[in-house]
Amino acid sequence: MTRTTDRKGTGMFRVPLRSFARLPEPPPARPVAPPPRPADRRPMRVLVMSHMDPRVSRGGAEIAAFQMYEYLKAQPGVTTWFLAAAPGKIGERLGVRLIQPFGPDDYAYVGHGFDHFIHSNSDPEFPPEFMTLLQDLKPDLVHLHHYTNFGMEALLQIRRALPDVRIVVTLHEYLGICNHFGQMVKRPSFALCDRSSPRDCHKCFPEISEQDFFLRELFMKRFFRLVDHFVSPSHFLIDRYVRWGLPAEQLSMIENGMPIRPASARPNRYPDFANGLMVGFFGQISALKGINVLIEAARMLDEQGVKNVRIDVHGDHSGQPEPFRRDFEAKLAKAPPNFSFRGPYENRRVDALMRSVHAVLVPSIWWENSPLVIQEALLNRRPLICSDIGGMAEKVRYGQDGFHFQAGSAYSLAMLLRGLAAEPQRLLALQDTMAVPPTIAETGAAMLDLYETTLRAARADAREQAA
Repeated sequence: MTRTTDRKGTGMFRVPLRSFARLPEPPPARPVAPPPRPADRRPMRVLVMSHMDPRVSRGGAEIAAFQMYEYLKAQPGVTTWFLAAAPGKIGERLGVRLIQPFGPDDYAYVGHGFDHFIHSNSDPEFPPEFMTLLQDLKPDLVHLHHYTNFGMEALLQIRRALPDVRIVVTLHEYLGICNHFGQMVKRPSFALCDRSSPRDCHKCFPEISEQDFFLRELFMKRFFRLVDHFVSPSHFLIDRYVRWGLPAEQLSMIENGMPIRPASARPNRYPDFANGLMVGFFGQISALKGINVLIEAARMLDEQGVKNVRIDVHGDHSGQPEPFRRDFEAKLAKAPPNFSFRGPYENRRVDALMRSVHAVLVPSIWWENSPLVIQEALLNRRPLICSDIGGMAEKVRYGQDGFHFQAGSAYSLAMLLRGLAAEPQRLLALQDTMAVPPTIAETGAAMLDLYETTLRAARADAREQAA
């Protein structure tokens, strides 16, 4: 098998940050060729894979995968299919692992038997059905937005079914590096973790030996070597994986694009401050998302007599472990009047909800990568108040897109909110400097450019081998 890499080590697969993450950034020092025009691009066949289907699960990774599939499907000369895993979400059919509940070009894998330690799929019926599907579709390129539920072995199955196919993988978190849900925080303290090692990982999981963690890393990297190129929505995540051992020239930063909103859905009025500062939290409610930091900050503000700050929490905690649910509900019962829990919401309402507040809170106590809520806030022209670590600090420029506070510190957040309530013009001033998130059309063009570059390099390698 011939590797498809940048032979000169020049980073030819890199996507310029200005074009696809920060519109106001200065141009890159080195000119980058634009994506080929549709008329110049060779026809290509692409299979997009996702660990879940957004029609039955609303996580950011599956939404990004499906949006890319829909964009590709609309492009001339691009034939596209979508394969998502949906264990327990879609009814199984006896004796069948791959079904088509949504349409002729959509497939769903409904098997089970996944080992989350080494991300291995023990379902014996999946490999033959998957490989048969690959041989029937004959894609030129397979783009996985996750390997969970399919298993790391799916990369080898792709290679065996179609030896010349190109494989692209989007990394949405740190699962390959970290066994703690890929979030690189220590157990049980949730202290931030800078890098993994068998010894450190064994301290977090004393029931798993150092030798097993050593073998886990070898197992993951063995299958990652089958990948031609990796994509990440943040530079921070790229840096983590390069430190872990992935080749830097095989990683590109391409942000997840946002759907284009109709003009009628765009914000047209920033709320006044007559009733004080209103800030909102949107998303999954969990300890790692920083909900306890919010509750404690609200309590501090109340005890200090600060009456002009209100924190609204929009989200769902029903899927969390029972101990967390009990603790959260107990804290809710004692929450001060400046803290309001609004419950779950439909994603279609997120724009209107965000436009009802002055700023959006992202208080996660883990590194994050590229939270969808940040892009949604920028799209709605709402400044962000976020933790000062990881992908959050990268995506939110201090004093331009929003403000940072010390991760995990309720005191730091409370003091920041108190100061912003006293000087609300600091938030108003950000309307002139906030970034505009890329659209799915911009991100899709970048992805097509990456696909074409990968396939072009593969053709060049094939010609060299033939000669």
